[in-house]
Amino acid sequence: MTTSTDPAALYRLMAWLSPAFPTGGFSYSHGIEYAVEAGLVTDRTTALDWIAGVLRLGAGRSDAQLFALTYRAAEANDEKALLETAELAAVLRGTAELALESHAQGQAFLLAVERAWPAPRLAHWSAILKANAIAPSLPVSVALAALAHGIPMEPALAGFIQSFAAALVSAAVRLIPLGQSDGLSILAALEPYVRDAVSQDLAATLDTVGSAAPMVDWCSMRHETQYTRLFRS
Repeated sequence: MTTSTDPAALYRLMAWLSPAFPTGGFSYSHGIEYAVEAGLVTDRTTALDWIAGVLRLGAGRSDAQLFALTYRAAEANDEKALLETAELAAVLRGTAELALESHAQGQAFLLAVERAWPAPRLAHWSAILKANAIAPSLPVSVALAALAHGIPMEPALAGFIQSFAAALVSAAVRLIPLGQSDGLSILAALEPYVRDAVSQDLAATLDTVGSAAPMVDWCSMRHETQYTRLFRS
């Protein structure tokens, strides 16, 4: 496994996972917008509980597993395993909006990285996905870019899950609304959930990938017809 701690590689990881990176992540709430509308998320405590649930049981868990599987398959040059993982990632969403959230960001991420930080290995895997008509989801794209640029899997996965958590916190701060101090308190309280997601999912297999967050899916479905919306999911 890659063990490099090259500062240049870490710089790239921080740039890619920054809210300023052009994936459009600010426009997705992962169903939180309807959860607020329905009175399920109303304050700092309920926002923390909701986002922690997403990390433990929802896309936080399944995306961490898919990230680890993608990284290991690409590292081993196992094209079959990579395609199986990418194909599963492409369909592992409960609603159309959550699928859009992952696919649109995954494609935007890959396009931006290939243009600004081109790497032969990343171009190779991107071409394989395109040849097999598989649209890359976000965890697949970030994992491939991290490996191609020599970033070890564990810090790359930790950064990826932290950025997902931070995006959900940002959405909650804008929607409830909450102050920035409350948002930071939620983000701090989520640290053990991010750490657990990394430690538990590094050894994932295709048979263990999954989620159990039906309320998130329900909120996402209800969001599709919500009258007034700020977010795309």
